[in-house]
Amino acid sequence: MPRLWDGGFPERPGVLGLRSGAGDRRGLRALAVRLRALLACALLLGSACGERAPAAAPSVLPQTRIRVGNVDAQVEVAATPAVRKRGLMFREVLAADHGMLFIFPDERLRVFWMRNTRIPLSIAYADSGGRIVQIADMEPLSEGSVPSGVPARYALEMNRGWFARHGVRVGDTIRRIPAIEVE
Repeated sequence: MPRLWDGGFPERPGVLGLRSGAGDRRGLRALAVRLRALLACALLLGSACGERAPAAAPSVLPQTRIRVGNVDAQVEVAATPAVRKRGLMFREVLAADHGMLFIFPDERLRVFWMRNTRIPLSIAYADSGGRIVQIADMEPLSEGSVPSGVPARYALEMNRGWFARHGVRVGDTIRRIPAIEVE
């Protein structure tokens, strides 16, 4: 069995230890084996370095307890453009009664989508006073738009069906919204 290149230089004449004559077919086969092994190593290294979806790391975002209608929920607060853009993307699970509260600097029409979001979610949009103005269910990985329909300053994402299970409806209020600086 031919051995792979050991890092040294060949002592035989010719490139990579091959003679230039057509009769040295064993040398050509050895070269082909070496090149295949080198290509396989390069492919393995390349696939190991490929871009992957980030793993769902424990959250380092600010968290708080809010009251939605008559129900408490633990939420991560998304108050910067970068955090709002990422949202709950790439997460595999969202604990019961946990969600993400998106806080925007102003009240205007909002549009969300579920790109790279694997968890089925429901969203509630709320105005500057915290009054819920729209509730919608969202499909995992969908790039379809989910508009607020009316101006909103807040968006609250929870596991799909959470609002219905807890009797939360349009007109109910989100309370205990943290007073934090929003970008």
